[in-house]
Amino acid sequence: MHVQEWLETVPAVSIYLLVGLVIGLESLGIPLPGEIILVSSALLASQHGDINPVVLGACASAGAVIGDSIGYAIGRKGGRPLLAWLGKKFPKHFSEGHIATAERSFEKWGMWAVFFGRFVALLRIFAGPLAGVLHMPYWKFLIANVLGGIIWAGGTTAVIYYVGVVAEDWLKRFSWLGLALAVLIGLTSMLVLKRKAKKAQGASVEAETVGVAE
Repeated sequence: MHVQEWLETVPAVSIYLLVGLVIGLESLGIPLPGEIILVSSALLASQHGDINPVVLGACASAGAVIGDSIGYAIGRKGGRPLLAWLGKKFPKHFSEGHIATAERSFEKWGMWAVFFGRFVALLRIFAGPLAGVLHMPYWKFLIANVLGGIIWAGGTTAVIYYVGVVAEDWLKRFSWLGLALAVLIGLTSMLVLKRKAKKAQGASVEAETVGVAE
């Protein structure tokens, strides 16, 4: 079943909790479709008034910030052995190549890798644990984590919500426009056919008149 179709069967409170939990676990370092859940929920909020987009964005932001912080703590305590263990458990996401790419990003951008990592699926999983493994000062991590989490989660919720509202209004207008256009085409077709029928009838009468005269 499609994610949005499944979410439609879930109460609003459960959706808030689910979004916060999935994004939190993804930020912690567990490969989960946090972005898909968030986008689907925000789109659903634009179509159903019982889901508050502000509450949804707040839950997503809280999950992102808290999950990243826990990931940082785990990474700082687990160190390199943790990355090696994750590589064995999740080779698709925590391969040596992916870890090396993430490390180069951290070496180049520092705390900004945590901030911009929010907007990149791979770095979103790595950011918290890797920042801890590399012993990034927590105050730097916290600033980048909070700003990135709020802007990514809140911004994504807002953008998708308003896009959904505009799209729904446009589709409603389009449906009325389509109906009016269909009626117009129907009336035009009817008038054209009626006119052709009159011409055909006139030609037939004229032919009969000529035949009687002869």
